[in-house]
Amino acid sequence: MTLASGLLPVVLGVVILYMQAERALKHSAEHTAEEAIQQFELMLDNTAQSARELLPLAGQRCLDVNFALREQVTRRPFVRSTNLVWDDTIYCSSLFGDVNEKTSSGNYDGGRLLLMKGNPVTPDTAFLVYRLGEGKRGAMSTLDGYHLSNVLRMIGSHTLLVLQVGPNWLSADNQFHEGALPDFPVAQTQLDSSRYAFGVKAGFPEGETWRYMSSEYPALFSLLIFFGAVSALIGHLLQMRSTSPTHEMKRAMEAMEFVPYFQAVVHGDTKKVSGTEVLMRWNHPKEGLVRPDLFIPFAEHSGLIVPMTRSLMQQTAVLLGPLSASFREPFHIGINITASHCQDLELISDCREFLAQFAPGSIHLVLELTERELIEPTPLTHQLFEQLRELGVKIAIDDFGTGHSSLGYLRQFNVDYLKIDQSFVAMIGVDALSGHILDTVIELALKLDLAMVAEGVETQEQSDYLTAHNVNFLQGYLYGRPMPGAEFISALSVD
Repeated sequence: MTLASGLLPVVLGVVILYMQAERALKHSAEHTAEEAIQQFELMLDNTAQSARELLPLAGQRCLDVNFALREQVTRRPFVRSTNLVWDDTIYCSSLFGDVNEKTSSGNYDGGRLLLMKGNPVTPDTAFLVYRLGEGKRGAMSTLDGYHLSNVLRMIGSHTLLVLQVGPNWLSADNQFHEGALPDFPVAQTQLDSSRYAFGVKAGFPEGETWRYMSSEYPALFSLLIFFGAVSALIGHLLQMRSTSPTHEMKRAMEAMEFVPYFQAVVHGDTKKVSGTEVLMRWNHPKEGLVRPDLFIPFAEHSGLIVPMTRSLMQQTAVLLGPLSASFREPFHIGINITASHCQDLELISDCREFLAQFAPGSIHLVLELTERELIEPTPLTHQLFEQLRELGVKIAIDDFGTGHSSLGYLRQFNVDYLKIDQSFVAMIGVDALSGHILDTVIELALKLDLAMVAEGVETQEQSDYLTAHNVNFLQGYLYGRPMPGAEFISALSVD
């Protein structure tokens, strides 16, 4: 009886914990699948609009309409190429001009979508084709698989996640597959889009339930072993055990665990260090350095990103302020801001206090507008940016060319810099289409008299290309990885 009374609550407790872990993982998989569906629908909305605008041009001479095809590629994020179809024959392409290639709407799932392994230009890069037809006329827009796999990786960072179109599917490593989807042993979830002919499948690998339990409930296992007789308290302990990400981040803020890391920015011509982007890292006492993509979204959603950024600016000023008198020319210090920072005028006070800790004229503070949340052009935001400009603060658009509102920001706000997204830089010498897009972005910046910063420069070939095209500043692993303040100051002293 003693053994039975001791084992019974332990067994019941383990069963309850296992069921709880399964429910949590199932909810996580469903949420991941729903978020992936939403992101892919947004990307396809853009691709479909491109096809709708081109459809009336089908049947006209390729020479007359080729510019319109290329304009869609340039104007619309994610659109890789466009084509016109007449009588089931592709006769005009934004990439090649006049072509003659047979196509059939029967190959397209729902008559609209086709996931392909590649084409002669990029045979190992998958892409998604959206086709629109009306009689003999047809228009096609393609969406680069690189962007699709990015969504799968970012949204499903802890989840197995794939995109399915008809009999074909794409995995997070950007690999094209045919045939049946893989089975996910734990929390398998499959959802179909209500607007387009595609679906996603999410889940976890074998043993994930036990791994989740061991990481989330270690103290509860001990309690079950040592306090088996008090089974009535287990439910209460389960509730007390769970800690929200917001609560954990508040604790981390009080403990000053969010610290600045610095990545050097160099002049395009001299390759001398001209500034730095300040990046936030979480120095967790148990987990070590936590990747920004794992906590920044929570910080933005909870509103903690504003005090976290303020702390980041204060720490940066303490580290770099004493050095400012030795700067030979204004040193650029870039700090990311989001829509949350633009809801009041406190950012002005933060920037004023930041600048006051540096020698006058020794730095340029650059606020980089991120697009995870849209910054609305309201009277308040216009007042905010006007007063920031009066302080001498510069404004940059981060990851230009990949967000939904980059061009809108150019029109609505007085911008000083464009930061070219690293996905375009990575395609230098590799992907002709991305090269054209990069050249277009550079040309746009030059026409608008905006300075440019290229992110993700990792090879000498990329550096030479960007320098030859008059890109003002370069940033990437070729010139330095993000590093703690002490290392960055030491590197500056050597430079």
